[in-house]
Amino acid sequence: MQSCNGSCGGCSGCSKALELTKPELDFLASLGEIPFQPLVRLPGEDRPIYPGRGEETTRVLLLLERKGLVSLDYDKPLAGFPYPDYPIRGSVALTLRGQQVLELMDYQGIQDS
Repeated sequence: MQSCNGSCGGCSGCSKALELTKPELDFLASLGEIPFQPLVRLPGEDRPIYPGRGEETTRVLLLLERKGLVSLDYDKPLAGFPYPDYPIRGSVALTLRGQQVLELMDYQGIQDS
């Protein structure tokens, strides 16, 4: 098994550098405002579905999870949320690393490239 050297061009998993796209930054900012958000999926699938959003949000969630910024928890549904008719319900939240990134973004500001 080959170890990650941070040069794979996407995950930033072991590198200290972290690159985020505008949709990723926007989703992190939304978690800064509402820390726990709904998540669903279909049985036998690993794709998270954010209710009311399209395929782009699914891709963003998977990238943020791979970068260690969010956790996708299918055993922690949000109480009182009117979930759509999906058998597997859960939530998405910031990880400690995600909270630290959000704090740095707030402290240092964000520059669009």
